[in-house]
Amino acid sequence: MNDEIKIAIVGVGGRMGRYLLQTVYNAGCLAAAIARSGSEIIGKDAGEFVGIEHIGLMITDNLQQVIKDIDVVIDFSTCSSTLEHIQICEQSNTPIVIGTTGFNSEQLAAIQKISEKIPIVLSANYSVGVSVSLKLVELATKILKDSVDIEIIEAHHRHKIDAPSGTALMYADVIAQTLGHNLQDIAVYSREGSTDKRQQQSIGFSVVRGGDIVGEHTVMFLGNGECLEISHKAMNRTHFSNGALQAAKWIIHQKPDLYNMDDVLA
Repeated sequence: MNDEIKIAIVGVGGRMGRYLLQTVYNAGCLAAAIARSGSEIIGKDAGEFVGIEHIGLMITDNLQQVIKDIDVVIDFSTCSSTLEHIQICEQSNTPIVIGTTGFNSEQLAAIQKISEKIPIVLSANYSVGVSVSLKLVELATKILKDSVDIEIIEAHHRHKIDAPSGTALMYADVIAQTLGHNLQDIAVYSREGSTDKRQQQSIGFSVVRGGDIVGEHTVMFLGNGECLEISHKAMNRTHFSNGALQAAKWIIHQKPDLYNMDDVLA
């Protein structure tokens, strides 16, 4: 156990949660493993659950019970659960790293409010590669401006429940802000049947769900006679968990505010 930082992982029963367990344990920082109430993995050894070894740390469903021994929380669960966990962190003055996606505007406002009291990292994607590709998308948008049509294609596994993905929306937000627009004014989330011709400056989304695709995103800049594509493909979830661990180590030294991966990597 690393005495410098003790991390609680929330949402260990999910795909990302398992990777996070392995990554944080290997880093010597795992102090608590939290699953949803009623999960069949409650009471199991966290190490054995992910096929490492018996580590003597039992999976629980009660963050409140362990929060006093935690330096930082990493939460990849559900929107409603994450909001409950943020309130627990607020009460104990514990920083939190959030990878949950699909928050509505009201929930995001609640997170923003709590970040006035505790430091929070909120990102739909903790991949360093995605952070780099966001910079490339911003640069391409600045140069190409209105001379191209912009479309975003994203693909994920059959179990993903929010669409478009949080990462696709991150790309779209960067594009909209660079063009000086509100995303909701120019986003096109679906096309069916007879439609009007494409509006200039709109951003179209195409969503694929199937199989075990970890995550694939392509931003297309479609001009006359040429197309520029900026793509990121996740082969597994290791880079996500490594990024979340990096964010957790960073956030414990920050003042209360709402941060993202750009801040972590700066």
